[in-house]
Amino acid sequence: MRVLLISTYELGRQPFGLASPAAWLRNAGADVTCLDLSRQAFAAAGPPPDLVAFHLPMHTATRLAAPVFDRVRRTFPDAQMCCYGLYAPLNAAWLRSRGVRHILGAEFEPALVELAAAVSAGRTPPPPASPAELPRPAYVTPDRSGLPPLSRYTSLQVGSERRTVGYTEASRGCKHTCRHCPVVPIYAGRFRVLPVDVVVEDVRAQVRSGARHITFGDPDFFNGPRHAMRVVEQVSAACPGVTYDVTIKVEHLLRHRRLLPRLRETGCLFVTSAVESFDDDVLRILDKRHTRADVEEALQACGEAGLTLSPTFIPFTPWTTPDGYCDLLAQIDRLGLVDLVAPIQLTLRLLVTEGSLLLGRPELQPHLGPFDAARLVYPWRHPDPRVDRFCETVGALVGRRVNAPRRELFAEVWRVAHEHAGHAPARRAVHPARRTDVPYLNEPWYC
Repeated sequence: MRVLLISTYELGRQPFGLASPAAWLRNAGADVTCLDLSRQAFAAAGPPPDLVAFHLPMHTATRLAAPVFDRVRRTFPDAQMCCYGLYAPLNAAWLRSRGVRHILGAEFEPALVELAAAVSAGRTPPPPASPAELPRPAYVTPDRSGLPPLSRYTSLQVGSERRTVGYTEASRGCKHTCRHCPVVPIYAGRFRVLPVDVVVEDVRAQVRSGARHITFGDPDFFNGPRHAMRVVEQVSAACPGVTYDVTIKVEHLLRHRRLLPRLRETGCLFVTSAVESFDDDVLRILDKRHTRADVEEALQACGEAGLTLSPTFIPFTPWTTPDGYCDLLAQIDRLGLVDLVAPIQLTLRLLVTEGSLLLGRPELQPHLGPFDAARLVYPWRHPDPRVDRFCETVGALVGRRVNAPRRELFAEVWRVAHEHAGHAPARRAVHPARRTDVPYLNEPWYC
C-alpha cells in the first residue's frame, strides 16, 4: 500500500494536512511519502505509488494543484488520484474533469485509510460519506517524518529575534456560519475537538525539532473555550517558554474576555481576528455578528490583557466605495493598527467559490457572473468601475513592494486611495509604536 501525499500550499506552514493522514496511513501499514511542493521539487524516485492524494485546504492550494495533476498522470499512469480537504468537495466536478477519481471531505483521515487499502488491493473503495455526515475520528498524533524541517517554513519575528514556528490544530470546523467562509459549506456550523494529549504531543514533537512558537490553526480557537484553555494550560506546562498565536472571532473575544489574560500568561503573543470590514452594512451581509464598535471594544480588551490583536480584512466587495476604502484606511490608522496589518490585507477581494452561502444573497446577485472554471470562482464586478480599477492598482502596488516596511507601504496606499477617491489625502494619526515592537509571522496571510 504505497501512498504519495501532496501539499501545494499551506500558508508557509509545515503541512498538518499531510502529517495527520500520514500517521493514520502508517499506522495501517502503508508506505507513505509526503511531498510539500511549496518547499520541495516534484520527484519520481522510488517505487510508484498506488494512490496520490492532494490536500486542498484553500483556494490557492487548489489552483496550484491543477498543473500537478497532469504531471502525476504522466509520471504515475497507474496511480489513482484523490483530493481531500475543504476545497475538494466544493470543487468536485472540476476535480473529476481533471482526472481526480476520489473526493474526500471533512474529517478525511479514516476514509483516506479505507481508500488506500481498497486501491492497493484492487477493490472498489467504499462510497464517501455524505456531506450531512461528519465523522468523529479517533485522532492520532501527526507524523511529520519525511517533511522538510521547520526551519524551512515561516518564522516569527519579535524585535530583532527570529523564532522557528510550528503549527498544529486543537479543533476543526466552526460553530458559526459567516457567509463568505469556506469552512461553512463543509462543516455547516459543526466542529470537532482533537484530544488534548494528541495536541500536546504534537507540540512537544515540534519543539524537539526546534519550534519556539506554535500557530494554532483552528478556524476559531474559542469555539470550545474550555477545551482551548485546557490545551494551552497543558502546552504551557509541557513546553515552558514556547509562545503561540491563535485565531478568534471578535464576537468570542468579547464573550470570553475574562480568558484573555490567561492566554497571555500561557504564552500567547497575538490573536488573529477576521475583522473583514469597518462597514456595518458589509458586516451584516457577511453575517460576521460583530460591528465596528465591537472591533474597537475587542482591541481594548486585548490591549488590557497584554495581547496584540492582528486583524484581517476583505477591503474589496461589491459594496465598497472609494470613500469607504479610505475610511477603512482611516480606521486602521486611527486605531494604531498599521504595524499589525500585513500589506496584502489591503488588497484582498471577496472570494465567491462553489458552495458559498453568499450565492443566494440578493445583495450579491446584481454583481455576479457565471462560474469561472479557470479561476474556480464566481467573478463579480463592482457597479463603480473605479473600484475595480483601484483594486488592481493597489494589488500591483503591494505586489511590487511586498518587502517594503509596512508603514511606508501603508502611506503609499493611503495616498493612492485618496487620489482615486478624488480628494486630497486626509491627515494621518501619529502613533509612537515601531514595527520592531510587533510580533509577526513573515509569511503573508491569504487564501
